[in-house]
Amino acid sequence: MFKAIGRYMRAIGYLFTGRIDDARRALSTNPAVVKATYDRVIEEKTKRIHQYKEAVGAMIAQEEKKKATLKRLTEEIGKLRKLRDGAAAMARKLVEKHNGDVEAVKNDPEYVKCQAAFKDFSTTLTEKEEHCVELESDIQEFDTNIKGHKTQLQSLLREIDKIRQEKHETVAEMLTAKEEKEISDMLTGISQDRTHEELQELREARDQAKATARISREMAGVDTKRSEAEFMEYASQATADTEFDALIGLTRKDTDSGDQDSADRTQIPES
Repeated sequence: MFKAIGRYMRAIGYLFTGRIDDARRALSTNPAVVKATYDRVIEEKTKRIHQYKEAVGAMIAQEEKKKATLKRLTEEIGKLRKLRDGAAAMARKLVEKHNGDVEAVKNDPEYVKCQAAFKDFSTTLTEKEEHCVELESDIQEFDTNIKGHKTQLQSLLREIDKIRQEKHETVAEMLTAKEEKEISDMLTGISQDRTHEELQELREARDQAKATARISREMAGVDTKRSEAEFMEYASQATADTEFDALIGLTRKDTDSGDQDSADRTQIPES
């Protein structure tokens, strides 16, 4: 029993699922739904492209920051090289001062000062030069990646334009197909719209109006006058037929005597 109930419930579920699928397919072919679906897709893609552009913009900002750092370090390296060379030049003067006496030069406090400065400038210069090499590598990588992302963005923007054009073409084709289907359905007598019924109602209303107008004319005496004219026409025709019969001797005697009596009655008495 429980298995039978389970099968029954599954069958109902399948029925509802089938109806929902049919309704979804019917809606998906509606031009308004198609247009709204395209608009939603375009909106979502545009939003993702905007996020993509922001990410690329952040990469460009990082690149610009590294370029600024590289420029600053390059200026510092130039200054450090001058300072290092200055320390070496000062040490050479000390050598000249002491006539090349190595022991006297090394014991001179200025020599120690120049030596310490030269080493410090050299060490700092080496660090900054290594940092510059890293920055140049990073900037080159950023530049390559940004160019690739810009190309991808341009491709995505072209795709958006194509989708917009596709939207208009698809909606137009859906409308055309819908009109053609309605015309075909109307011709085959299975149309679901009311255009045919509305035309039939208009024709019946026209016939009703004509009938009402005819009744109004009859009530106003228009048709009565028309009937009188018809009666006069028939009367004239009957008189002509009687005269013709009298001319050829087909008139009955009682008609002749009646005509004679009538003639006698209409004679004017002599004075």
